Amino acid sequence: MPMKLDIAQRLSQYRSVLYKLKALGFVRVFSDNLGDALELSPALVRKDFSLFHLTGNKRVGYQIDDLLAKLNRLLGKDKTQKIVIVGCGKIGQALMSYSGFAREGIQVVAGFDTNPAVINPHAPLPILDLKEFGPFIKREGIRIAIMAVPDNAAAQVLDVLRGSEIRGVLNFAPVPLRGGDHCIIRNINIGLEIENLFYHVKFSGKLGGRTP
Repeated sequence: MPMKLDIAQRLSQYRSVLYKLKALGFVRVFSDNLGDALELSPALVRKDFSLFHLTGNKRVGYQIDDLLAKLNRLLGKDKTQKIVIVGCGKIGQALMSYSGFAREGIQVVAGFDTNPAVINPHAPLPILDLKEFGPFIKREGIRIAIMAVPDNAAAQVLDVLRGSEIRGVLNFAPVPLRGGDHCIIRNINIGLEIENLFYHVKFSGKLGGRTP
């Protein structure tokens, strides 16, 4: 059974399918085509599009280039998105060296840490002291941060992020954190996600593809 996606995830999925269809030479697409590709109802596709005034025609469908241009703007893909990574241990270093960000129009401009052993402002991708976080974020106009710190430091580091101009945090710390009116937080618990996958794999063959 496919896992439920929120609307932002569905918009990203629509975008991915549209690029594949465009590469195959398609110029237009119907809600039925997108629904079939993503195992969604055509009605949900149309509802999602109507929320953002993405219009089509019942007879000829949606114009793919027009949809892609509007989805790219909605998802911030029409320009390079700059982010920073806070916590430059093993997970943070892996994220900093991840080449897939560039393909998605995302640029990691700096890392931040409190450990003198990893701080290196002169590296090709500088790792700065967390004390410099606020001024750097303001100067560079950064709005999104990835946080990959130990659980015992997460709350304190989040206070630093909230005190800056950061408005969105992807949290890899193994502890759930709450956002607020001025800072949205998405918690990524890798262990929990793997447990969830094991659960779905375990039951997928026993209940005809349905999980209890």
